[in-house]
Amino acid sequence: MFIREILSFKGGDEVFSITPDDDVALAVERMVANDVGSLVVKNPKGEMVGFLTERDIMKGMRRQGCSLKEAKVADIMITEPVVATPEDSIDYARDAMTKARISHLPVLEGNKLVGIISFYDVAKACLREANFENSLLKRYIKNWPEQG
Repeated sequence: MFIREILSFKGGDEVFSITPDDDVALAVERMVANDVGSLVVKNPKGEMVGFLTERDIMKGMRRQGCSLKEAKVADIMITEPVVATPEDSIDYARDAMTKARISHLPVLEGNKLVGIISFYDVAKACLREANFENSLLKRYIKNWPEQG
């Protein structure tokens, strides 16, 4: 299974974004209001220039003594996030996310952001694939000719 299939199962999930010059407080408000754990950071041209997750915000709070009132998104965002393409496999996504200890993965086609997948999306896809394989094996065994 490929990442493009995860994106198609997810449907038209909106990708929420913020700019590097926005306050971290706005980023938190946007994440909470939209019940998401990450935001794409885009420049005024709409190009992805970074990625911001709940974990990045917590690390930023620790670095700045729990005060992010004056912090900008640019101060704490990841400027070179781990990314995937629609043609990458689910195994790649799972391995990349596990090794990097991340829960969200931007998906790019060339330089264009086409979506974000979460570790939950990957786990759900793996489960769907395992269930499909399981049903095929059961059907195969059920139709296996008996040896007399």
